[in-house]
Amino acid sequence: MNNTLKLIGRKTQLFNEDIKNIEERLKKEISSSNFLVIGGGGSIGQAVTKEIFKRNPKKLHVVDINENNLTELVRDIRSSLGYIKGEFKTYALDIGSVEYDSFINSDGNYDYVLNLSALKHVRSEEDPFTLMRMIDVNIFNTDKTINQSIKNNAKKYFCVSTDKATNPVNMMGATKYIMEMFLMSRSKDINVSTSRFANVAFSDGSLLYGFSKRIEKRQPLAAPKDIKRYFLTPEESGELCLLSCIFGENKDIFFPKLNKEKDLLSFSDLAVKYLRERGYEAFICKSEDEARDLIKILPEQKKWPCLFTESDTTGEKEVEEFYTDQDELNMDRFISLGVIKNVTNYDEEKLKNFEKIIKDLKFSKSWDKKTIVKEFLKLIPNFKYYDKNNYLDGKM
Repeated sequence: MNNTLKLIGRKTQLFNEDIKNIEERLKKEISSSNFLVIGGGGSIGQAVTKEIFKRNPKKLHVVDINENNLTELVRDIRSSLGYIKGEFKTYALDIGSVEYDSFINSDGNYDYVLNLSALKHVRSEEDPFTLMRMIDVNIFNTDKTINQSIKNNAKKYFCVSTDKATNPVNMMGATKYIMEMFLMSRSKDINVSTSRFANVAFSDGSLLYGFSKRIEKRQPLAAPKDIKRYFLTPEESGELCLLSCIFGENKDIFFPKLNKEKDLLSFSDLAVKYLRERGYEAFICKSEDEARDLIKILPEQKKWPCLFTESDTTGEKEVEEFYTDQDELNMDRFISLGVIKNVTNYDEEKLKNFEKIIKDLKFSKSWDKKTIVKEFLKLIPNFKYYDKNNYLDGKM
């Protein structure tokens, strides 16, 4: 943990003071409540689950499609936190399936439902088929589980969003922005909240996670040199979700208060710092071929080949944002958390029409990306999407 904090330029956990101020209220609420964590096998889902578990909930059920991740989650919890008096169970289920529906029908008694499931990679929007699955997972599965929560009289529904939902330039961010619209449209029937995230350092599939894998496999590092991002630790990601879920008022969007001058970091600078911590000097290469050749000899010299390039792929934004100039903010309620208030960014008729058209496309079993983008633009008229026909899968 300390190494991760040092890498991202901080000495202490971001939310320490906020957690300290409300810990007793947090423990009291969690210990008297039943929780369902959807997508609990991912990096953020595991972090949230552990934050809930260590405060002794009455019931904690965790659902994820990845049984290996659930197995590791249980091993991690048993080996570090042990046991609780309440019920703790995991279920390897696809939340879009009838098996999941049967599971909800068999119980469904939850005070808090937290949905951490998502397709989070911009690279996943390249083809129309994975893009359609992204729409299903990020938008329609969310709406399905909200409606189930309403039916079962849950106290609160939380779903994770992303900084990419603010002024989106890629389809992934746009799916999360539309997810926020569906979420807010259900706020008349259930209390809802969400949080917009920074990058979670070393989360599954992230670029920093990729750095560790490249070194493990003795492969060169590659990163954009003109892209900057904010970062959270995995534990901070769990705390952010939990605080939004428990203390967020209806329709609140939480985000971390991070300093643009101090906390905004480039991936290339992080690569250099990460290598230095591992005992290597970054050796800057001019091509992929050069980097792949030099990895055979440079590590013995305590040097590691790196390729840092200008970003030229679809959907990349130089700097992500958490809010716009039009948003109403409360920056005083917490020390390290900001809150976007009174979100009414939806038109119910447009949402119904969007859902119908997308479902009709799926039923036809024939669609293309241009058609999907056209429907997104009806909901987000200022959506600045430009397909460069160049994607991250085409690079090292």
